[in-house]
Amino acid sequence: MTHTIQPSNPETTPAPDATDARAAAGYAAPGGLSAAPLVPAALKRRIPKYSDLAPLMQFKKPEFSKAARLKRASTIWELRDIAKRRTPQAPFDYTDGAAEAEITLRRAREAFLDIEFRPGILRNVSSIDLNTDILGKPSRLPVGIAPTGFTRMMQSEGEYAGSQAAEAAGIPYTLSTMGTASIEDVAAAAPNGRNWFQLYLWTDRDRSLELIERAAKAGNDTLMVTVDTAVAGARLRDVRNGMTIPPALTLKTVLDASYRPAWWFNFLTHEPLTFASLSRYTGTVADLINSMFDPTLTFEDLDWLRETWKGKLVVKGIQTVDDARKVVDHGADGVVLSNHGGRQLDRAPIPFHLLPDVSKALKADNSDAAIILDTGIMSGADIIAALALGADFTLIGRAYLYGLMAGGRAGVDRALEILEKDMARTMALLGVSKLSELTPDHVRILGR
Repeated sequence: MTHTIQPSNPETTPAPDATDARAAAGYAAPGGLSAAPLVPAALKRRIPKYSDLAPLMQFKKPEFSKAARLKRASTIWELRDIAKRRTPQAPFDYTDGAAEAEITLRRAREAFLDIEFRPGILRNVSSIDLNTDILGKPSRLPVGIAPTGFTRMMQSEGEYAGSQAAEAAGIPYTLSTMGTASIEDVAAAAPNGRNWFQLYLWTDRDRSLELIERAAKAGNDTLMVTVDTAVAGARLRDVRNGMTIPPALTLKTVLDASYRPAWWFNFLTHEPLTFASLSRYTGTVADLINSMFDPTLTFEDLDWLRETWKGKLVVKGIQTVDDARKVVDHGADGVVLSNHGGRQLDRAPIPFHLLPDVSKALKADNSDAAIILDTGIMSGADIIAALALGADFTLIGRAYLYGLMAGGRAGVDRALEILEKDMARTMALLGVSKLSELTPDHVRILGR
């Protein structure tokens, strides 16, 4: 059966009464005057009923637990705020600070701010895959924990919290030569994790060889040698704070402790600081660094390392395209574009700016060396931008230490959770579902 609709005849169909129609729609004429403007019934003033107010009066019980405190942090910056409140000034500034006027650190963070993402639309991003391969093994996220010195001084769980959080997240953890836990203890704490060891080549090669052998025996599959430390940088915050290992109980630190009793309680009631590379040390940070670093280091020493270490070899501290090429020619399996978090040479090159040129150069050489980037990363969006411009992987130092100082192991877990959510959200908004779909076209570097 076919239904047809006949048009109405305006000459025979009476026009509807506008007032009647609006009244039927819930409008009311004030004062009963049909000629006055009609007001929607929903906008007429009335006295609210308790039943209307009750659902709105939701007073949450205050929560002061560590879990609640960490859950409220939605960014790494907010974890930093918590960390600053809970950590004495000297160890916080050791983490937070950089060399001289801290220009390098500021520029490194500005580099990530000075980008424009270029998203694609109408892509299926219902499932986001953050898995990647790094140096021949899978990683659940494109980020690992960078080597950091004196970590148990930031918070008593230190390297144990970092390595266990990395193990749980399925990402690599790098123990520093200047870490405050031994190679063997970290391996025991995270037996199923992917543990790497970072090496400062000492003037005493026998002691360096001993560390290399211990790292191999403990199951570390990657050795990361740092090469941007001919001498210690001028870390002026540490100088002003009189930073020593271990922290000295001066009048200033005692007063500082009165505001942060939990840190001091944990510090004084746990095992005294021990190191990955030496059992005990008492003195300033600068003195320790200068006693360990070797200003005579050359590419010949890198050749010796390549012959000695049978696992993957990564060189950290690359700041020029030429040096990236040279270390690969000398046997490096990967390069870490890094200026030591701005803690060595102030006004050093910014790794994020260097990244496209290094990526282009190594591709031109048909090199399969991994390109790893650190310095300045404070969000998952920063990581995605680095991957789009050619990085294979990234490392975080301060970002995870802020979590550690904010809440120990749970704080590190929260930092990694924040970064993971950031990365997944950024990729979805860019219109990509896999890391392999990221290209330089997704990022534009703006001029400042």
